[in-house]
Amino acid sequence: MAQSIDLPLLTDIFAKAPFVAELGIVPVAFSDNEITTELLLAPRHTQHTGVVHAGVMATMADHTMGAAAQAKAPAGHWVLTAELKVSLLRAARGERLVCQAQVLKAGRSVTFTEACVWTESAGQRTLVLKASATMAVTAAG
Repeated sequence: MAQSIDLPLLTDIFAKAPFVAELGIVPVAFSDNEITTELLLAPRHTQHTGVVHAGVMATMADHTMGAAAQAKAPAGHWVLTAELKVSLLRAARGERLVCQAQVLKAGRSVTFTEACVWTESAGQRTLVLKASATMAVTAAG
């Protein structure tokens, strides 16, 4: 049976992941099969050309997909990324990033997920990244 996860618990999980918390990625919405996160962009998120660093966007997609998979994992189990594919579609500039991740198929030993990341500026949303991941389901501890 899947563990019981809600938005306050997800917020706590994100806050306890040091790198994710340092970046400022936070969950903002949760449903049975989808998690939405956001990141308010700051100069520290950019690379030398002024666009958002690919590693920031990939981390956001990875952790959001992991959280979606974790919501489907049996109690007493954790998920770990086993495979990650990221396609950068265009350079990202804007006020914030928004990521939506969903579980495609949850299994006993692996879960398949996908995510989209958009940049938002002045109310306009632009798709900047597509990702997919295979998550290994492992016993906690």
